[in-house]
Amino acid sequence: MFAIILSYKKPLDTVDAFVAEHKRFLEAHYASGHFLLSGRKQPRTGGIILAQASSKHEVEAIVRLDPFWREEIADYDIIEFVPSMAASHLSSLLAN
Repeated sequence: MFAIILSYKKPLDTVDAFVAEHKRFLEAHYASGHFLLSGRKQPRTGGIILAQASSKHEVEAIVRLDPFWREEIADYDIIEFVPSMAASHLSSLLAN
């Protein structure tokens, strides 16, 4: 599993110009099963995506499809982790 942490490096008016396209990117990867949860940081300095994929390389390839990547709007920190505990309704996400 992966935590993808986005940090904006351009002003919010630039971010806002690409939010609709970024949301379509997110929706496509929710539909594919890669993305599990996402949202903006508070204060609004970026966002976080919880993702599942077979490798960090796969996540990096997905991230390169994000308009925020293409337009150099955000920096991305991809952190791989192995979930070992979860709330009961999320137990299916635990590694075997």
